[in-house]
Amino acid sequence: MSGLYIFPDDVRRVLEAQPIALVYDQYIDGKVVPLLVSDGFCQLVGKPRDMAMAWFAESQFERVHPDDVGSLKRISDAFARHEGDYNMLFRARHPDGYHYLHAIGKWQIMPDGTELALLCYSDVSQSKEEIARMTERYRLFQQDAFYTDALTGLPNINYLRQFGEERVHALRVEGKTPMLIYCDVNAMRFYNTQYGLARGDELLRLIGQALGEVFPDGLVTRASDDHFVVLDAYPGEAEAKARILALNERVKTSAFGATTGIQAGIFAFEANSALTAALDHAKSAQKRIGSDLNQSVRIFSREAESHDWQERYILDSFPGALQSGFIKVYYQGIDRLETGKCAGFEALARWVDPVRGIISPGEFIPVLEKYHLLYKLDLYMMEQVCREIPIRMENKYPPLPVTINFAAQDFDYIDVPAALNEIYARYEIGKYVPKDFFVVEITEQDIATATERFHEAMRELKRSGFRLWLDDFGSGYSSLNVFSKFDIDLIKFDMDLLRNLDDHGGLNRRIITALAGVARESGIHTLVEGMETEEQRQFLKEAGIELAQGYLFHRPEPLDSFLYRLHTGHAVGECETDEERDRYRKR
Repeated sequence: MSGLYIFPDDVRRVLEAQPIALVYDQYIDGKVVPLLVSDGFCQLVGKPRDMAMAWFAESQFERVHPDDVGSLKRISDAFARHEGDYNMLFRARHPDGYHYLHAIGKWQIMPDGTELALLCYSDVSQSKEEIARMTERYRLFQQDAFYTDALTGLPNINYLRQFGEERVHALRVEGKTPMLIYCDVNAMRFYNTQYGLARGDELLRLIGQALGEVFPDGLVTRASDDHFVVLDAYPGEAEAKARILALNERVKTSAFGATTGIQAGIFAFEANSALTAALDHAKSAQKRIGSDLNQSVRIFSREAESHDWQERYILDSFPGALQSGFIKVYYQGIDRLETGKCAGFEALARWVDPVRGIISPGEFIPVLEKYHLLYKLDLYMMEQVCREIPIRMENKYPPLPVTINFAAQDFDYIDVPAALNEIYARYEIGKYVPKDFFVVEITEQDIATATERFHEAMRELKRSGFRLWLDDFGSGYSSLNVFSKFDIDLIKFDMDLLRNLDDHGGLNRRIITALAGVARESGIHTLVEGMETEEQRQFLKEAGIELAQGYLFHRPEPLDSFLYRLHTGHAVGECETDEERDRYRKR
């Protein structure tokens, strides 16, 4: 069942006070549901409002003359299906006998897009003069109510849709660029809760008045609830922003209580822009402001729009990409500097989309992080690695450890230790490798900002047998507390330290060497990512770094690529044995 339309309180009060007999109803699942009746209707049927509503919904045909019931029902049903007009004369029973009633109706689209039926009744048994007066009142009511906002007296969204294109055309004829501004009142719900609905109505009237003064030549409309739309000539970005800022200053000083005014999205029309598209673009610009209260206005840009479409595509396609296996595991080797052997792999996500082609991690990871969906990706990666372990074993490819990245936000949505233990058990990985084959990799930034609950989950991972590595050490959040505060197996130095080895007189060389010594004394192993040259490899080995990762020896590739090289006799690199790995871990 569709939701019932709810009239704003101020609009309901105005409509219910009308002296003409009005009924607003909504057709839901084939049933007529009355939403509002006017005082005039209550007087017509001789019942108080609640009884009049019930009468209309349940028993209105009982008062209709038997000879007229069939035709009234037929016309009503055709009107409900949009197959005919609602305009008829019928007899209804009154205490003094049957009266002739004239009923007319029309469909009305409300600001949120809901379609309602507006019906008007008049008792044509009255004098012709009274009938004429009621008909004229109804005509004026229709014109005013349909195009005017009852609270502010401004034109409403129906007016903008009906006459906005004419205003746009007039501005273009004058050689001006039309502009549409979509305004949202900041924290309106909180304001109503804090100060009451009456104060909230005052604030809306104040903002409507202020918009009219700041844009005196513009068409200012109240779209719905706490949203206003302004159609005017574009004065340029700087001037448009200045006007919004000036408006907010006036609102903040004139309003009752505390308010920050409005946030506004602005779209300057392009050559062939339609009004509906302009409204969508202005809304999009306003939404991009988000919760940043330091920003009150934003100009629409195609670049931002493209970003929004890309973000939406990623969000819409992500569930299907997981289900269809479009997101694949690429493995990047990790080298033991002392021996030159491969000591493990990092599992990296690569999205191979059938429509967009390769979607890089730099595009989809931030979107998943923004919408708190990373936990689904990270668990998926764990499952994919587990699925491929038997394939590696069947092809006699050494079962080297694999690191899988997890984000701190994952721990807010799932019990990570329990989830990893469940996956490990479900795929029966224990018959192939122990749990310390899997490394959970967490960034230093995540640890620096994590809660005690997160730290307890990390401790549980260690108790369960998984290993923990700290990623991006030295990326800007470094604290030597990690050496003593957390039970970390390895720290991975950020690649920027290696890229800039010789900056500032070789400072990064000394930092890496010193931290490698501290880690060694603390029983923590070390790895540096981003190794791309032989010179870097030699330096890291001399500095006491144990492991390295980078394009010098390994680029990320799927398991299929490894197996192809393995079976065609191409080099796959020598792998570390279990005995060697155990020996190095005990150092």
